[in-house]
Amino acid sequence: MTTQLLPRAAARRIRPGKSFRSLGIVSGAVALGLFSQAAHAEPSPALDRFSLSAGGYYVNPTFNVKGNTQFGSAESGDIDRNRTTLPRVRAELLLGDSHGLSFDYFRYRNDYSYSTSRSFNVGGTPAILSGAANANIEIDFASLAYKWWLGSGSDVFGIGLGAGYYRAHYDLQANGVFNGTAGSLNESQTEKTFAPLLELGWKHAFSKDLRIYAEASGVKKNWGTVTGHIYGAALGVEWYPLKNIGVGADYGITRIHIDRNGGNTQAAFDIKLTGPSAYVKMRF
Repeated sequence: MTTQLLPRAAARRIRPGKSFRSLGIVSGAVALGLFSQAAHAEPSPALDRFSLSAGGYYVNPTFNVKGNTQFGSAESGDIDRNRTTLPRVRAELLLGDSHGLSFDYFRYRNDYSYSTSRSFNVGGTPAILSGAANANIEIDFASLAYKWWLGSGSDVFGIGLGAGYYRAHYDLQANGVFNGTAGSLNESQTEKTFAPLLELGWKHAFSKDLRIYAEASGVKKNWGTVTGHIYGAALGVEWYPLKNIGVGADYGITRIHIDRNGGNTQAAFDIKLTGPSAYVKMRF
């Protein structure tokens, strides 16, 4: 029986230890290359790395106030006001390819007047109530959310969790006459609070420079002396005629409800804002 031996040089070339080490180095290099390629992959064309929008929310406001005191209760009913423009600022920052931050801020301010005159029975006794009230309402609203974007093609869906902050200030002056007895009320109050925020969104890119979007958000607080909610939804479009500068427009609705329980005095404010928004947008 004849045994053939490989030359020493050939044996050195096929030593198992070195082969496995070489294979591991090659595999690691391939994996690192694939990871690097994924890390530098472009996000969906519906998303920007960073965008900043500034413009106005042109709204048709409807206002309703209800009040209960130790002397009685009243409700204004829906009061329509003239259209007004609210300043609005928005921003979005993309972290990686599917996570990000979103910010929104707007301010609402308006004056309201209400008067009433009615007759009714109290324990079988006729009574007459007449009066008038003036109110100044200011609401600042800001939100910040951490967002997850699902999808990598022309369509992406976003889910955001964060916090909303609102500051509500009102001045109220009222006077009335009840069966010949006159009375008046002057009150000024400012309330500030944070509340949990949920955001939902969808974006579709016809191209990197033309998109449509839909979004909805909700803030709700049900503890403390001031409770309430703010809900909003919008459908819009954005277009970039220049690489980094564009315009955006949407039509939205915002519902604001605030309850204040001050012991013997309770008040509820309902504000409905509907109308278009227009923005100048910058992206980087």
